[in-house]
Amino acid sequence: MRNVTLEQIFQHPIAQKYVKRSGMVHAIAVAYHAFRLAKKHGIPVDLAAKAGFLHDIGHYTWYRDGKWDYELYKKNDIHAIKGAERAHKLLIRLGEHPKTAKEISLAILFHTDSFLPTKTIERNSLQQLIKLADEMDEEPGGQHHYRAISYDKALKAMQRLDKMIDNELQNVSSATERKEG
Repeated sequence: MRNVTLEQIFQHPIAQKYVKRSGMVHAIAVAYHAFRLAKKHGIPVDLAAKAGFLHDIGHYTWYRDGKWDYELYKKNDIHAIKGAERAHKLLIRLGEHPKTAKEISLAILFHTDSFLPTKTIERNSLQQLIKLADEMDEEPGGQHHYRAISYDKALKAMQRLDKMIDNELQNVSSATERKEG
């Protein structure tokens, strides 16, 4: 049983504001990539999908002369730090277990090297998975943040992923019961 669903996260005004700003299509794509990778590698699919969906919730858009400036963004970016904080607060507000909220937030924090003074960091399996899922959907110059989707289509994608997660959790639970019984 999950405390918080992707649909609940998606519908929250904070997620709508900040995930929409960073690219809803990208967030959904990364959530799906994260789910598939987690299933394949035995990592909790619920945590992976949530971290994938929220991974860019801390984005700030960097403009110069009225145009998006990708170089300015790369130079000044701390979206992973802000995103980890914002996601943690949102998840706790929605009723997520504090330990789960922390794990998801740390995966968001470490999904990129862009804010690190050095490019070396040791990631756990969930953190590495979110980094990989994000990279799977990247486009040159940050264009992956600008694909569009309607609210209804995005909501249906989240509901579909919630069902996939519930099915996977039920399969894992059934397998565990068979082993123990």
